[in-house]
Amino acid sequence: MKILAVGDMHLGRTPSRLPPDLPASELGPAAAWRRAVDTAIDRGVQAVLLAGDLVDREDDFFEAYRALEAGVRRLTEAGIEVIGVAGNHDVRVLPRLAGHIPQFRLLGAGGTWESVSVCDGTDAVTVWGWSFPSSGTAPNPLQDWTFNLAAGINLGLLHCDRDAGANSRYAPVASRDLQGARLDGWLLGHIHKPDPLSAESPSGYLGSLTGLDRGEPGPRGPWLITVAGGRITGVEHVPLAPLRWEALDVSLDKIGEPADAKDRLLETVRALDAELAALPAPPAAAGLSVRFTGRTRFGSAALDEIPSGDRDDLYSGPAGTRYFVHSAESAARPEIDLEELARRPDPVGLLAARLLLLDRPGGGPERERLLGSARLRLRKQADRPVWNGLEAAGGDALDPTPWLQRAGFRALDRLLAQLHGEQDGD
Repeated sequence: MKILAVGDMHLGRTPSRLPPDLPASELGPAAAWRRAVDTAIDRGVQAVLLAGDLVDREDDFFEAYRALEAGVRRLTEAGIEVIGVAGNHDVRVLPRLAGHIPQFRLLGAGGTWESVSVCDGTDAVTVWGWSFPSSGTAPNPLQDWTFNLAAGINLGLLHCDRDAGANSRYAPVASRDLQGARLDGWLLGHIHKPDPLSAESPSGYLGSLTGLDRGEPGPRGPWLITVAGGRITGVEHVPLAPLRWEALDVSLDKIGEPADAKDRLLETVRALDAELAALPAPPAAAGLSVRFTGRTRFGSAALDEIPSGDRDDLYSGPAGTRYFVHSAESAARPEIDLEELARRPDPVGLLAARLLLLDRPGGGPERERLLGSARLRLRKQADRPVWNGLEAAGGDALDPTPWLQRAGFRALDRLLAQLHGEQDGD
C-alpha cells in the first residue's frame, strides 16, 4: 500500500528572480503539483495527503482552484483518494475550494481533529487531521486531546510550528507532544526545509513541494510512504520540482589566469547536471548561487569571467535542464599568507591584521570592538520599519563575522590587484 505525502505547495506564488525568458508558469507550484499527480498515478498510490498551505493567498482562489481541481480530478479518476488539512496561508480559501471540489476531503475544519481510513484490502491507514481555525493565532492542536487509535497504521497530518515555543502564532507543538500522541508517524507542513524522514523515523516536516526562491536549495518534492504487513516499510523522498536551487562552491586553487575560473565553474555544473539527470523527473531549470573559494590572486577577477549576459543561460544539460546564475561572489583568499601581509605598514597590512582577528575567536578586546561596531550597524538596519512585517530572526542571524570576512577578502583582493597593476606599470 502506497501513500504520497505533499508538503507546502503555495499555489498562486510565482518563483522569484528568474531570467526573463524562463516561463514562471512552467516552473512554479502548479507545475510541481502536476508532476506530483503524475507520480501518484505512475506509482499506483492509494491516497495523496496534503499538509496545508496548498494556496499562497486568499486572492489566489481562481488560479489555485484551476490547478487543484484538475489534479484532484485526475487522481480520483485513477481511484486515488485526496485528503488534506488547511494551514495558516489557506485557512479561508481551502475550505471554499473543498466545497467546490467534492472529491477533495478536508480534515479537521475549524480546528477539530478528524480521521479517515484508507484501505487496500490488506492494510489500513487511518489519517488524523487538524486544520487551522483562523488566520490569526492558532493554539496547540494537541493540548487536551487523546487519539482513539484505529487498527492498522495511524498517521497525523498537521500544519504546525514544532518546538518554536508557546508564543508562536502558528499552532505550536513540542516534539514530546507528537511523540506522546502514540501515532505511527507525523506528516508536517509549515517549515519548507524537509526533515530526513525514513521508515524508522517517519515523522517530520515534508518541506516545500518546490523551491520558491534561492532560500530553499536542494531537492524538493513529495514523500512516498509504503505500508505492508501492518507497518511502515519504506519512506522515499521523490525530488520532482521543476525548478531547483543550488549553492555551488567552486575552488580556484592553482588556477593560472582568471579565465580558468569559467572552466572550473562549468566542470562543477556538469557534475551537478549528471546527478540531476539521473532523477526520474529532472528539473527544467536550476538557479545557482556560485561562490568561488580556495586560494588565488584572481578572486574578484574570476567574477568578471561570468558576465551578466551569460548568467541567464550558463549551461543546458543533456536531460534538458537549463542552468542560470542567480548570484555570484568570491570568498577566495589571497595566495599570500595573511601573517606576512599583516606586517605591512599600509592599508593592505591593516586589512590583513583585521582579517586575522576575525579568524581567531579568542581575539580579545580589539576583535570584540570590531564585531560590536558591525552589530550596531546591522541592528540599525534590522530595526527599520520596512521589516516590521517579518518574523524576528533568531540564533546567529546578526553575527557579522562571515559578512565582514567576505567583504574584507574582496577588499584585500582588489587592493592587491591594484598593487600588482602599479608594479606592472613601473
